[in-house]
Amino acid sequence: MSHVLTVNIAEPRTSPDDDRLQTGIDKRPTAGPVEVRSPGPMQGGLGSGLVGDLIGNQAFHGGDDQAVYAYAREDLDAWEGRLERAIANGVFGENLTTSGVDVTNALVGERWRVGSEGLELEVSRPRIPCRTFALWLEINGWVKSFTTTAVPGAYLRVVTPGAVRAGDRIEVIERPDHDITVGVVFRALTLEAGMLPSVLAADALPEDIKQKARRRAGRAG
Repeated sequence: MSHVLTVNIAEPRTSPDDDRLQTGIDKRPTAGPVEVRSPGPMQGGLGSGLVGDLIGNQAFHGGDDQAVYAYAREDLDAWEGRLERAIANGVFGENLTTSGVDVTNALVGERWRVGSEGLELEVSRPRIPCRTFALWLEINGWVKSFTTTAVPGAYLRVVTPGAVRAGDRIEVIERPDHDITVGVVFRALTLEAGMLPSVLAADALPEDIKQKARRRAGRAG
């Protein structure tokens, strides 16, 4: 069964990239149910979609299109083998550590019903690695390694608010009529820019990605 293994909330700490800021990348499993709602715009909104979570740098993170970050436990296990180190749930900064969900191969725009309290999420975009992520893990060359492996996990937007807890079932209730996955968008943004025009088939992509794809399509034309 596809389900939520853990719900992870930030343990605020000073950013390793800028000691004037706090970061919420250190996320740890929490016991009780967590309310999830749309946080509003990236800049000036509530940051995370999870009540009690923290987005430290709202210039680049958080907001409606990055309200919830999911990463598969199966992919964390694969990273443990590559890196030869333990990776606990939440260490990648994910809000939801999942089991039985191929998160990176989820279609942009597909919708998940999570649990039994009405929460509905929509797959919106891949996670792009940043310097804070690399400094947090203390792995030289981490941004390059994460990028070339191309297993980014998925950000989700909140369609219907609700609560989430460990053990909640994840059910895909709607899939769009295209083949643009989170992994395809990630590769187009980072490794294979020539793919960018093709991602316009996914209407649920955030506008900033659509603009990049349109510019690339214009140059190609």
